[in-house]
Amino acid sequence: MKLKLKSLLFASVAAMFLTGSAWAHHSHANYNTTATNELEGTVKELRWMNPHTWIYLEVVDQGKPAVWVLEGGSPAGVQRNGWKKEDVSPGETLKVKCNPLKDGSRGCLIEKLSSKRQTDKDY
Repeated sequence: MKLKLKSLLFASVAAMFLTGSAWAHHSHANYNTTATNELEGTVKELRWMNPHTWIYLEVVDQGKPAVWVLEGGSPAGVQRNGWKKEDVSPGETLKVKCNPLKDGSRGCLIEKLSSKRQTDKDY
């Protein structure tokens, strides 16, 4: 009986640590979710892969080109919102509403995206 109780206790503690890691991975604590940036620029690259999609967007910042790294949801989540990989292509212009990184660097968590195929839609 003691062995079963010890095994159950060990399995419970292990499960808590493993699920804690999963929740930590999906945290957006590095983004300021109370602020919104609006960006418009040219897609340099799209990375459509798990666990998150990424868009590299070149915008004009104070007269000079600057690349912003935009984090989106998983490919499956983005598709549930009605997006396909073909809806965002390198060379095209996008408008983005996103939550900026807290450290002020050029990165955002995408809220809404507009392309020539989709308009102001959750991404």
